[in-house]
Amino acid sequence: MKYCFLALFFFSQNLFAMPNPGKPFGQTPAGESVTLYTLKNAKGMEVHIMNYGGIIQKILTPDRNGKLEDVVLGFETLQEYIKDTPYFGAVVGRFGNRIAKGKFTLDGKEYTLAAQNNGQHLHGGLVGFDKKVWKVLEASAQSLSLSYVSKDMEEGFPGNLSVKMTYTLSEESELSISYEATTDKATVLNLSNHSYFNLSGNAKRDILNQEVQLAASRLVSVDQFLIPTGELSPVAGTPFDFTKAHVVGDRINDTSSQQIVLGGGYDHCWALDKPAGTYAKIATVVDPVSGRKMTVSTDQPGVQFYTGNFLDGHLTGKYGVQIRKRYGLCLETEHFPDSPNQPNFPSTVLRPGEVYKTRTAYQFGLN
Repeated sequence: MKYCFLALFFFSQNLFAMPNPGKPFGQTPAGESVTLYTLKNAKGMEVHIMNYGGIIQKILTPDRNGKLEDVVLGFETLQEYIKDTPYFGAVVGRFGNRIAKGKFTLDGKEYTLAAQNNGQHLHGGLVGFDKKVWKVLEASAQSLSLSYVSKDMEEGFPGNLSVKMTYTLSEESELSISYEATTDKATVLNLSNHSYFNLSGNAKRDILNQEVQLAASRLVSVDQFLIPTGELSPVAGTPFDFTKAHVVGDRINDTSSQQIVLGGGYDHCWALDKPAGTYAKIATVVDPVSGRKMTVSTDQPGVQFYTGNFLDGHLTGKYGVQIRKRYGLCLETEHFPDSPNQPNFPSTVLRPGEVYKTRTAYQFGLN
């Protein structure tokens, strides 16, 4: 038994050390080559990530019968991601989520951004981090590090921003994403991953019967443009109370809630119940049919829970699945939307000499 344990230990250590060349995944219209990398642990779990947009293309994890299936939405080809995607699996930035009217003022200067979402700025602009080819710094069997330099005034944001992003798959089937960034001029920054999860496996069902629990007793209330009003509203007694596990579909169409009407379901940021800057488990998702379970941990102050309300069936994803409304759910760990215009929200300002650091992890197992 002792020798079996040692063999497994050295095998897992060697996995981290083994080089990972990846495989070609096509070219962008500008002729940039894109590579797809597969991270794999000794349990057989796989995570497929490309250096275009840092996109998580697949996560293969077993159900209660040991069957490996994919638990994220996406496409089979690079061209499909380039042509039309609602940010499937991508890193969003410089500023994930919305900024009101595409404007903010920093140190007395007003900056104007793309306002491509109902007159609001969304997820970094027209060509955000999700549409960039990232440089591969290091790739092993269980880790991938990418970097990107966003030039001063790219998409309207000030400062030359250097970003590093590292994906790590552990033997405990935890996918960790860590971000680091520095700037040479004061800027705003809010990075997140936009994976759409569906624990049914290969998107064989919608997510309405999956169960979600959030460690959050307050909601960032929004207006008709999904811009925060500035109010953090208690969730108790509302369809937004996930402090105990609830089936997603139970209250998603409760039109007695104005916030449900405004979001077309759940498309809101919850203010997390934890001390600022601390790393903690903040969400759990369970699919009762497959038995799969995912827990989310982060050091961020908020999480955007989005239930794919705007997926309309015009896209066909992996496995020939027509991606319809509520076929995936997002748990985007983040600072609150529109923070640059909301002085009472935690600051998203990054200044020269400071280092932006944040980490989020998704752990997969069985309920």
